[in-house]
Amino acid sequence: MKMEIAEVVGFELEDPRLEAVTVTDVEVASDLRDAKVYVFVQGAEKDIAKALKALKHAATFVRQQVALNLSLRHAPHLHFVRDTAEENAARVGSILQDLAGTAETESKESE
Repeated sequence: MKMEIAEVVGFELEDPRLEAVTVTDVEVASDLRDAKVYVFVQGAEKDIAKALKALKHAATFVRQQVALNLSLRHAPHLHFVRDTAEENAARVGSILQDLAGTAETESKESE
């Protein structure tokens, strides 16, 4: 399902607000009625908000296309959610690089 949703969002939706959107994960509820679609959006907060609004607006179309492509009688309702895991990982990586640079500088100063 993740691959199908990513394909529809990436190739079938012609909305410029969705150019920087990557589908990272999909969690389908146990009753198969709802699915959380986690997306990573590159850009400023304003761009992220616009992309999430566009995805919410396109959710019905995406759901219909996924149902057709996967031959599903009933497709779950899609709820697009911002995935902050990559943002957090990038932030942690940056902090670790800063710490490594600080430790290297202190090591050179003590010699």
